[in-house]
Amino acid sequence: MPATAPAAAPLYLVDGSGYIFRAYHALPPLTRKRDGMPTGAVYGFCNMLAKLLADIGAQGGAGQVAVLFDAGRKTFRSDIYQDYKAHRPPPPEDLVPQFKLIRDAVRAFNLPCIEQEGFEADDLIATYARLAREQGHDVVVVSSDKDLMQLIRPGVRLHDPLKDRPIGEEQVFEKFGVAPTKLADLLALTGDTSDNVPGIPGVGPKTAAELLGAYGDLETLLARAAEIKQPKRREVVMANADKARISRKLVALEDHVPLQHELGELVLRDPDLRVLLPFLEDLEFTNLVTRLRARYGTDGGVAARADATPPTPAARRPDSALSEPPPPPLAGPAVRPSIPSRYATLTSLEGLAALCDEARMSGFLGVHLESEPPDDPHGDIVGVALSAKPGIAWYAPLAAATSQANLAIEGPEEEQRFELSAALEVLKPILEDPSVLKVLHDAKGPMKLLARKRIDMTPIDDTLLLSFVLGGGRDDHGLGDICDRELGRRPTERKEVVGSGKAQVTFPEVALDRATAYAASLADSVLQARNCLRRKITAEHLVSVYETIERPLVPVLLAMENAGVRVDPEALKALSEDFGARMAQHESDVYRLAGRTFNIGSPKQLGEILFDEMKLEGGRKTKTGAWSTDADVLEELAGQGNALPQKILDWRLVSKLKSTYTDTLGSQIDRATGRVHTSYLMAGAATGRLASTEPNLQNIPIRTEEGRRIRRAFVAARGNKMVSADYSQIELRLLAHVAQIDSLKKAFRDGVDIHALTASQVFGIPLDQLDKTTRARAKAINFGIIYGISAFGLARQLGIPRGDAGRYIEAYFERYPGIRDYMERAKAYAKRNGYVTTLFGRRIHVPGIHDRNAAHRAFSERASINAPLQGTAADILKRAMVRMHRALEQSRLKARMLLSVHDELLFEAPNGEVEALKALAKKTMEGAAVLDVPLIVETGSGDSWDEAH
Repeated sequence: MPATAPAAAPLYLVDGSGYIFRAYHALPPLTRKRDGMPTGAVYGFCNMLAKLLADIGAQGGAGQVAVLFDAGRKTFRSDIYQDYKAHRPPPPEDLVPQFKLIRDAVRAFNLPCIEQEGFEADDLIATYARLAREQGHDVVVVSSDKDLMQLIRPGVRLHDPLKDRPIGEEQVFEKFGVAPTKLADLLALTGDTSDNVPGIPGVGPKTAAELLGAYGDLETLLARAAEIKQPKRREVVMANADKARISRKLVALEDHVPLQHELGELVLRDPDLRVLLPFLEDLEFTNLVTRLRARYGTDGGVAARADATPPTPAARRPDSALSEPPPPPLAGPAVRPSIPSRYATLTSLEGLAALCDEARMSGFLGVHLESEPPDDPHGDIVGVALSAKPGIAWYAPLAAATSQANLAIEGPEEEQRFELSAALEVLKPILEDPSVLKVLHDAKGPMKLLARKRIDMTPIDDTLLLSFVLGGGRDDHGLGDICDRELGRRPTERKEVVGSGKAQVTFPEVALDRATAYAASLADSVLQARNCLRRKITAEHLVSVYETIERPLVPVLLAMENAGVRVDPEALKALSEDFGARMAQHESDVYRLAGRTFNIGSPKQLGEILFDEMKLEGGRKTKTGAWSTDADVLEELAGQGNALPQKILDWRLVSKLKSTYTDTLGSQIDRATGRVHTSYLMAGAATGRLASTEPNLQNIPIRTEEGRRIRRAFVAARGNKMVSADYSQIELRLLAHVAQIDSLKKAFRDGVDIHALTASQVFGIPLDQLDKTTRARAKAINFGIIYGISAFGLARQLGIPRGDAGRYIEAYFERYPGIRDYMERAKAYAKRNGYVTTLFGRRIHVPGIHDRNAAHRAFSERASINAPLQGTAADILKRAMVRMHRALEQSRLKARMLLSVHDELLFEAPNGEVEALKALAKKTMEGAAVLDVPLIVETGSGDSWDEAH
């Protein structure tokens, strides 16, 4: 290739600074094995460069190129507006050491690497683009950044490297409603929170486009602002004209930078493999090295030569089944994808291996496992569907020797099934390859199945968690729901394939063409949906929640579920007998108070007893006309001094504990391990709190004697102790932090009894004269305020007149006015945005905040007050779990993390490690967040959970 490009050759300008963060967030964290150096962003960046060079080669290999970076945060814009980018958080800790490596990578690829003090990469790109157009070159800016869209014009286009599509004037107008030449004006009006560009408050892209459409440009708009018809809009534009002008200077690109490198220096040269390959090998990018060797041969070259083109995976296959899969047999709207799809059955191990090669080339692999029985961690894997490219997917039917379902199948299709162990032997390297991202829905289940086959599938992206981070509290997160929202189609449901009732069959019995179409569509759908969700969480600035809280938690929970917890079956049996006796006594008391026998578990019969026969006041009827006998009603009646409702509540509590725990926990003990293995639901509660199922260990009462007795049945293995680490009053501490209550913050810093302090300050009683009753009332107010308790609710809880409860609450707000201010801010924020946020950026949607029903709206308002606190507490606990998992591995302690319940983590540790584990847990968990008040973790240990807690 010539040393310089022809005069009219295109100029490729790569937005290096922008792409660093894209690469960082698009891939999971990777580290160099020998020293733990973070390399994920470097790997993504190198793949981007390799693809760019391949694309240039495919177009003839001619052109000029440069990769441009920001030299630092301070630029000429800082002189215009000193707060420009001032509030940007520092880059992630594991990204900082990769900045230099990325620049080294550009040089290793033999590409110009340019940055210049005082200017941003965008300004350098704008200047080079102007010069190139003046000399007759077309310009391709490799970026999807909205600021760079200002440059689009004839001969200048953007290319989105993630979506692999061009961005021209039409796309800009479709997105913003204005032409690229007006984009700086629009951005000046809307501002940019990430760069701290002020803009005009309340003016979004739609309003800005309307204003510019009416007045032409920013200066004309500001000069004629008095003509704007809408009063509020007119007022805000006139009041913020100066901000808009400053913003225009900040967002406009400077295209006359005094360049330190001339345009002619941006030469596209062949990479020197003697430099490039050792650099990549040192970073342990083995797969990328292999691909580049195949592309360039041994002596290098910018474009892949015809004789050096690597064989496609299909070329390895005698039957070439990978070359052109047929359309899916299942037709109709249920499987109609937005991208034309082709699904086929894999028929040989060579084809499976070839597909793995494709995944290594693409760096992505959509995965769907079929097991029998479905959703059973002990089931057999009977099929695997894989997709390395959107629209194309393959299904491999598997035959496990232990599966009775498989052994029962006869006929020609059985011969097409892979032997499970042979297929997993081919799949294991790709599923464990750190350079290939595996994309699944609810990944923890498939990971558990594979772990039983000694396959540690990593890294993963999980569409369930991506959807949850994006729409927690608002959306449903099943794969069908996600595909419906993101792809405009809903995949076929499993029951449509296997049938239901007596006609239901096992999945291996389904006709192979139907099984292929169903399973392959799921692998394809999960890959496509992931791409859509990834773009959205990036645009919505939610990547940090996903990357630092949700995704790292998956392997932690998997380890906890596999560890399980030991339960004493004899203790459970004794408890069941005792609870049964207590239920019988409660029943006898209920019948005596009611004057007759009836079915205590029947709400209808109970309602008739309470309100028709006993004529108790305070009853209310449901929509069906029956009397309501829920807990709220019974508690209200009991608070009025009625003995029967209280006895019913006592009976219900013991009955629930007996049926939920003492009668069933024994049957849930795994015969192989002798332990109970709960499953954690990561996308259950909108606030981000974990839930557990089979069994649900979150609902064991904490403060009652019955709950403590159940916890005594959870015991340590011989030679071990249970160790509990529990955050103390975390939500009250968060309230003091977010509401900025100085007296509460000082109390927490000084270690003062917060409930005693509240009692003293609210009720005006000196600390040394407080009694237990007054402190208990203050405690109820402290915790009740967090949940938006009303005077009625507090009165019922404390058994006091409603007027007294109202006065207590008012006194509380008078003493701590910042709390009421916080509550009003939280409600207002929810009403404006439809969601509230945690301290870590998690969004918790509150869809009922504008409900016409006053009761529903009030509930949502209370939720908007509590959710930021409860959600932040959940985030802190999750961060602590991820850190504890890592800390335990690094400490080489044999202790294991077993359970997460509310604000508590439960461990099992050898007797000799108990004190070391307590110290490690306290240090690690208290360091999971930095607040204005100290986070305190209380630890305990014992032979049972109850003793430890």
